[in-house]
Amino acid sequence: MVQVPVYNSSGNVIDNIELSDAVFGVPMNSAVVHQAMLRQNANARQGTVGVKTRGQVSGGGRKPYKQKGTGRARRGSSRSPLIRGGGVIFGPQARSYRQGMPKKMRRLALRCVLSCKVADGEVKVIDRLSFDEPNTKEMAGIVKALNLGHSLMIVTEEPDGNVYKSARNLNGTDILPAYMMSVGDLIAHRQILISLPAIRKVDELWQPSSKETAKA
Repeated sequence: MVQVPVYNSSGNVIDNIELSDAVFGVPMNSAVVHQAMLRQNANARQGTVGVKTRGQVSGGGRKPYKQKGTGRARRGSSRSPLIRGGGVIFGPQARSYRQGMPKKMRRLALRCVLSCKVADGEVKVIDRLSFDEPNTKEMAGIVKALNLGHSLMIVTEEPDGNVYKSARNLNGTDILPAYMMSVGDLIAHRQILISLPAIRKVDELWQPSSKETAKA
C-alpha cells in the first residue's frame, strides 16, 4: 500500500492514509501515456477549417475572355487557382482528427501518471476543502501554508461552486471534480491539491477491473 500524509488547512500533517497499489503504485509506461496524450490533443482539435477548391468556387461557366487578341494569358475558367477569386491549390479541408484508444489503455495511462505524481511528492491531500461562501483569501492561505506554487490543480469530490469561486482567481490554478481528471490535466499541472474524500473517490473510480487484472 502507498502511504500518503494528510494535511490540514494550516499545513500540518494530521494523519497518514493508505492508498491502493493498483491505482497509486503502478510502474510508468511511457508508451501508453504518450499515446493517451496524443489522443487527447487530437480529439480536442475541431478540424472545421476548410477552403474551396476550383471545383467548389461559384462561377466559371464561361470563358472569361476570348482566346486570342487580348494580349493576356489564355484563360479557360475564372475559377482557376492562378487568378484572384479562384480556388485554392492543396488548401486545408474540414476533417475529423479523432483517435481511438482502448479503455483499458486509457485507464492504465491515468494510473501511471497518478502513481508518478504521488511517488514524486506532487500530490498533497487535505482533510477538508469546503467553504461556506467564496473566499479567495482563505484559499490563497491554504495554498501558501501547503507550500504550493503556480501550476496547481485542485481536485474535489464533486463540483463545488464555492471552492471553484475561491480558487479561480489564483494564478495558474485550475479546479476539477475527481471524475473529470485526465492524463492531460495531470501532466499540465506540476502539483495536485486533493481533498481526502476526493482521493478516496479516485482510488475507487480507477481500480482495474477483473478483466484488466486477469490480462496484466
